[in-house]
Amino acid sequence: MVIIITGASHTGKTLLAQRMLEEYKYPYVSIDHIKMGLIRSGNTHLTPEDDEELVEYLWPIVCEMIKTAIENRQNLIVEGCYVPFEWRKDFTDEYLSKIKFICFAMTDKYIDSHFEDIRNHGSDIEKRLDDSDCTPDRLKEDNRKIIEGFIRAKDKVTLIDEDYEAAIEEILEKNNLKKGDTFNVF
Repeated sequence: MVIIITGASHTGKTLLAQRMLEEYKYPYVSIDHIKMGLIRSGNTHLTPEDDEELVEYLWPIVCEMIKTAIENRQNLIVEGCYVPFEWRKDFTDEYLSKIKFICFAMTDKYIDSHFEDIRNHGSDIEKRLDDSDCTPDRLKEDNRKIIEGFIRAKDKVTLIDEDYEAAIEEILEKNNLKKGDTFNVF
């Protein structure tokens, strides 16, 4: 089973992946790590600010990693924001049957009432060297784009509207990911 976790910046994708790693012993790969490895090694001219281009550049690599994990009957969590809205078109039904997709985003209301908490937790798992672009307006714009894009693609988006922990528990429950579960569905 492969679990794809995506959403806007600062929503806690990496935190959720880390929790799932600890709970279920699934390894996870961060698309951000792949991005920075390619950028720092000089294997791309792209920069961390080139979001649109990074989706096009990274997704074919990540897509083939997912297929390889499925073909090898390996469990894997893939997390990051570089997942295209139309990601499903790159997989046959056989692959899709082995993928769980999790997308979550914050509402404007949540961002307005929890902005300081969001910013303060921005480095809980990964240390952000420069978080100066984290503003309420930027977060709202990013989250709206994620919500609209994935809903238009007919994917489920879990909205974080009031209680962050309750939203995370809802994600785990709705995806049948409960404590003690094993995921060997192969």
